[in-house]
Amino acid sequence: MSNIYQPTFGVRMHEVSVMSSILESVRNELDSHTFDKVEELVLVVGELTYLGKDQLEFAYEILTRGTVLEGSKLVIEDEAVEVRCDSCGYKGPAEYLSDESFHTNIPKLTCPKCGLNVQVLKGKSCRVTSVKVVND
Repeated sequence: MSNIYQPTFGVRMHEVSVMSSILESVRNELDSHTFDKVEELVLVVGELTYLGKDQLEFAYEILTRGTVLEGSKLVIEDEAVEVRCDSCGYKGPAEYLSDESFHTNIPKLTCPKCGLNVQVLKGKSCRVTSVKVVND
């Protein structure tokens, strides 16, 4: 059985696909507005999406060429994992597994107080929170 190595650089298809869908939705929304250019798009990326920031930025640059978003700035804000435990009432940040062999922090989806399963409140979404347009 062979291992497959996935480098942490370059563009992964996951990010390209996600960014393509986001940009399609943004362009559809912008079609109903009058503006001269798009200056900035703010994207909140949850930690549990495992989307790479560099890959998203690269996909954004490539996919906005020749569109109303070309030349605009992509701002990516991280969203940490927040959990809630229905058993003990804990609400707050998740604990993380720490192991040097991991390439990233891995949040535990158990309660930091009582150890039971939790509901994830934040950290699993990828959403546009604002689009800044300008009229000259």
